[in-house]
Amino acid sequence: MSHAAAFVAELKEQGYDFFTTVPCSLLKGAVKILENEPEDVYISAVREDAACGFATGAWMGGRQPVVLCQNSGFSVSINAILSLMRMNRVPMLFVVSWLGFEGKDAPEHLITGEIMLDQLKLVGVPFEVLDPEQMKEQLAKLTATMKETREPVALVVKPGILTA
Repeated sequence: MSHAAAFVAELKEQGYDFFTTVPCSLLKGAVKILENEPEDVYISAVREDAACGFATGAWMGGRQPVVLCQNSGFSVSINAILSLMRMNRVPMLFVVSWLGFEGKDAPEHLITGEIMLDQLKLVGVPFEVLDPEQMKEQLAKLTATMKETREPVALVVKPGILTA
């Protein structure tokens, strides 16, 4: 089983049942699985802050949402995270691809790649950097934190892990 297939299976095992994303090449393996499974509620969004709105509505409707996005898209979503999700205590998981990791990417991704972990800390979103060998434990820890605090959490994904 690929890392992407194992990842999607573990998300479902942890109770996640609504997925929205602005597709990203670093997450394409997971996104492809979600798009092609008819039992999943999956919405492709045009912007990450719109995905945050979809996920918030899904949570209000009784779902446990996941927003999959690039780190640059996470930056776009900061206002929605602070003024909608954190203020109203809306728990959800962000799966954030780490474009610009170790300074290896297109120039437009280098700055956001460099500041991403600090940005998550500044916004107050607890996070883990995905280790495929610890995936189950990391998702369980983040899910427990999310449910306890009723606030967003994030799983950061380095290049090459969820691409296929």
